[in-house]
Amino acid sequence: MKRIAVLTSGGDAPGMNAAIRAIVLAGHYFGLDVIGYRHGFNGLLEQEYQVLQTSDVNNIIQRGGTILKSARCKPFKTEEGGQQAAANLQALEIDALIIIGGDGSFHGAVHLSQFWSGAIIGLPGTIDNDINGTDATIGYYTAIDTALESIDKVRDTADAFERIFLIEVMGRHAGFIGLSAAVCSGAEQVLLPELYTDRLPDLQALVEHIQTAQKIRGKCSYIMVVSENIWPGGAADLANQLAEKTAIDCRPVILGHVQRGGSPVSLDRILASKLGAYAVEAARAGKTGIMIGERNQKVVEVPFEQTWLKTKALDPYLLHIQQEMFDLVKNSQ
Repeated sequence: MKRIAVLTSGGDAPGMNAAIRAIVLAGHYFGLDVIGYRHGFNGLLEQEYQVLQTSDVNNIIQRGGTILKSARCKPFKTEEGGQQAAANLQALEIDALIIIGGDGSFHGAVHLSQFWSGAIIGLPGTIDNDINGTDATIGYYTAIDTALESIDKVRDTADAFERIFLIEVMGRHAGFIGLSAAVCSGAEQVLLPELYTDRLPDLQALVEHIQTAQKIRGKCSYIMVVSENIWPGGAADLANQLAEKTAIDCRPVILGHVQRGGSPVSLDRILASKLGAYAVEAARAGKTGIMIGERNQKVVEVPFEQTWLKTKALDPYLLHIQQEMFDLVKNSQ
């Protein structure tokens, strides 16, 4: 093996730069050339790349986003796109490609494998933490801290004005950020997609819980963490309905893409560095068609198909803790 390549695809996540850095440093340690494709799979199709030296990754471990940029690429999903990408990889004599991204990126990796015989390794880079086979994904820990910092600040103003605040977090299909942020912030309520797979949250039940909390504690703040798209019309519409039914000022706070940004926290830097270095070693050992993840602090190799065939479950004990907090108020009527 003489030359490896790396790209970042899909939504960016804090820690992607740390993973790129680890790949470049490990690659050069083993005497490999390292190529960085820009703008995700678009870079493969357009042969847009740069040779990555160790100097290119100095002082990037603390930076959010990705120095290689990221994008989604519909043309790549076609047979012609796969063939073009394979031809470009062969033209540069790439022996292994490391893809940092989420579910869509791993589907892209499998698509590429139909046309190219080189090694393909995936690293789980997404704030949603919805990739099966790994305890955490690169960017997830930072997204929790970003949401938590915002909720803590909102709690201050909520207490001052005795208001209800709805904090909308990312995770339209997976409630990992919402659950962790709710537990860490002491939120009174959390609405997650896993809890409402075939129904909407009961508006009257939400109203009654708020009213009961007011009766027990007097006028006070009330924080509800809401996963995006769980309510028709979004958090703003739900806030209006709750305000109308409770006669309490209710404000929505939509965190949006701020959760994707910021300097990665230590746990994300460690995870990205570990997985990035291991990916290079796995490629040199002839491994392919796998995601490199971590379970119980041990690096694991997971076939791409297993990362999406089974839905990753929320931590049942965290759900239990949050439900106990909810029931404590509910049963005090």
